[in-house]
This record gives sequence, structure tokens and C-alpha cells, in this order.
Amino acid sequence: MARPLISVHSEIGKLRTVLLHRPGSELEWITPEYLEELLFDDIPWLAKMQIEHDQFAGTLRDRGCKVLYYETLLADILGDMEVRKRIIIEVLDICHIRRPKLREMIIDILLKKQSNEVAEIIIAGLHKTEVPHDKGLIDLSYFIRVDHPFYFNPLPNLYFTRDPGTVIGAGLSINSMQTPARKRETMILHYIYQHHPRFKPLNAPLWYDYSYEDSIEGGDILVLSDSVVAIGCSARTTPQAIERIAANLFHENSSFNKVLAIEIPFTRAYMHLDTVFTMVDHDKFTIYPGVEQHIRVFLLTPGKEQQVKITPEENLQKVLKEALNLPAVDLIQSGGGNIITAAREQWNDSTNTLCIAPGVVVTYNRNVVSNDTLRKRGIEVVEIEGSELVRGRGGPRCMSMPLARDAIS
Repeated sequence: MARPLISVHSEIGKLRTVLLHRPGSELEWITPEYLEELLFDDIPWLAKMQIEHDQFAGTLRDRGCKVLYYETLLADILGDMEVRKRIIIEVLDICHIRRPKLREMIIDILLKKQSNEVAEIIIAGLHKTEVPHDKGLIDLSYFIRVDHPFYFNPLPNLYFTRDPGTVIGAGLSINSMQTPARKRETMILHYIYQHHPRFKPLNAPLWYDYSYEDSIEGGDILVLSDSVVAIGCSARTTPQAIERIAANLFHENSSFNKVLAIEIPFTRAYMHLDTVFTMVDHDKFTIYPGVEQHIRVFLLTPGKEQQVKITPEENLQKVLKEALNLPAVDLIQSGGGNIITAAREQWNDSTNTLCIAPGVVVTYNRNVVSNDTLRKRGIEVVEIEGSELVRGRGGPRCMSMPLARDAIS
């Protein structure tokens, strides 16, 4: 029997299909003055990043996972000229390009290019020098923001494909990103979902959409089982978004009947839930030591008349055990529980593990102590190089959007 093209009912089922984005020229436009705006802490070395990312993708393929790429799927749908025009117009709107003649010129230029060239521009950006100008085309921003040379901003964070979209069960959440630097990423995923022949026939339900005002990002969403989802309330995900997606899951014929809303400190170091907490086996989780003391947990369940019932819980370990019907859960502290080691390795995403099968995770090899701790607790650790990839503040889980996993017993 053929496997479903979209099916994620756990964090740990064998990974069968994943969506990645290979870092590209969009990263070469990062300069020191735009690091904060583009959510980076340092200037990455693209050639090395690509080598590391190719190794990551190769590791997943070696483990039986089919790898799809954002840029390829986007180029596929851009072959339809009507779809291409709609995408270009929406990008113009997102980038606040309003002068009619300039819009017409950009549309005309992009309609004449090959699909792969347009995909590159939508992801890597459209430089002002790529558009011929005369007095009727140039707008004031062309002169005033001379230090900002783009009509379409580059999308250097796109290689973190976890955040724009999340498959939950047999449906999809196209997430509403918190930062302006990333909002166009979800628009791309929306068009792929609507128009790519791999996904369009599925008619998969949408649990959330990028047009919604309240932000939610995929790094905060963990599918713990076929009935339980954990969602971090963080600097990037609002309580309103959690309640809305929970209501959609409960009342739109899904298998999910529990959402654990986990409030974490609103800091860049704890950007998403999966930067401090991930699932690595049926009853095992890796966690940043001490974070349990600073989080609050709420159980969301179906209420009356399409409402959501909210119940405060005592602690994370207790609610995990009860929600997953386990006799006990093992919280494995990163850094071997050493506060200094854990802080150093957490900055390099030691807890941002990607589970590719029950008890098997992909991690960065630089997190030596955390990886050794996982092995001592019975977890198989598959290491990849991440010296450049980590500069964007994300690990293997951040860099992957699972589309299909095997069911777990």
C-alpha cells in the first residue's frame, strides 16, 4: 500500500519525506548592519554551509527518507503563468512596491524569465540594479534607502524550513510568522500547497493559515502522538494562535484531542520550544536543564460549542506522562546537566534534535557532551557537521519540515 504524501502523527515515527531548502545566494546579501533585522548573529560562509547542508540531506536519504526542496517545488508551479503572476503580485504587495509603472515593469521582467530564475529571485531577492529605470519608474525609496539595494528582500532564513509550515496528522498548518523578515516564506508554501501536483490533489485540511493575524511558528509545534500536540508559547507564537489552532484541530475532524500549551521565557536564546525541548523516543525527551523551573503548562481540550477548555497543569513531566498514557517519562538534560556546558551547547542547538526513527536522532557533532549524554540513555545519535549552519541559530530540527512519517505502535 502506498504511503500517504502528508502524514505526521508523531515526532518519532520513521521519517519518510521531508522538505528542505538548500542555502543559496540569499545568504550572500547579509551584511553586518542587517544581521539583527535578518535574524542572524554572524556572517555565514555560504560554500561551507552548502557542504554541510548537502551532508545533512545525504544523511536523511541514507536513512530511507525522500528529500524535497523548496526551490524545486516553487519552480515547478511557476511554470503556470497565471500562478506566477499571482505570486509576483503578492510579493510586490508584501514588499510595499506600489508605484504602478514600477510594478508593471517588474511583472513584465519576471514573466519573461525561466521558472527556475524566477524562483531564485523570489527567494534570493530582486536587486534594484536588475530593473531598468527612468524618471517614471523610480520611486522615492530608490533614493532614500540607498543602503538597502533590494525591491524584493532576500530570505536567508528559509533553510530553516520547520518554521513556515507544519504537518499535523493529515493536515497542514501554514504558519503566520512573527517577524517581517520571514513572512514571504509562508506565502511560498501556501502557493505550493495550493498548486503543486504533489499536494493539490490531497485536499489536505488547513489547521492554520499565513493570513491569520496571530503569529505561530513551526519550531514551537511538536506532534507528540496521534492525539496530542505540544505548542510553545514563545516570543514567536502567541496564546491566541495556540487557542485558534487547537480549536481547528478539535472541531475539524482530526484525531487530536489534547494540546499542551507550554509557556517558555520570551528570549532569543529560547527562540522556540524546540530550542529547549524535543522528543527523542516514545518516553524520552531532551531538555535544557533548569528550563522546567521557568515554564508553565496548560492543557487544552475540546469544550462546548466549538470552544476550547483550558486547564492549568502542575508540571511538564506529569502532564506528558498523563497525556501520552506512559508510566513514566525520561527528561534527558542537555550538557550532561552541567549548567555551563548546557548553556554553551544550547547556544549551538544541542536540544534541537531531529528524530528520524524511534530512539534515533540527528544532531550537530559540536555538541559533544549532550550527544554523549543521549547515547548513555540509549539514544542512537547520528552526527552532522554544523559549524556554519548553526550561525542562523537553528539545528537539524529547525532545518527540516517533515511531510510524512511512519505510524508508531
